[in-house]
Amino acid sequence: MAEMISWRSGADTDEGAWCISQPSASEQALMENINFACKEVDCSTIQPGGLCYYPVTLANHASVVMNLYFQKLGRHFWNCDFNNSGIIVVTDPSHGIASTNMLSRC
Repeated sequence: MAEMISWRSGADTDEGAWCISQPSASEQALMENINFACKEVDCSTIQPGGLCYYPVTLANHASVVMNLYFQKLGRHFWNCDFNNSGIIVVTDPSHGIASTNMLSRC
């Protein structure tokens, strides 16, 4: 499991941080996160044929776009809150995933 950092400390995160969906996030929250983040970032990567389309799960797609949003807005802890459905991890969540679609680049 990816290591987590305490983002409530008020400090910004460094470059080795990713925003992913909380394992306990509801499907409704994940859909809301995708809809919200896709207003700010290019979500074509989770569309069919996109680099991060696989695995085709709501949690994966939400994590990809939540992280794109988090990275674009400067990796501030508050950019990963998503109404308490996001969490910042300090180990690359794509490591250990075998895929022909090169998920390590998502």
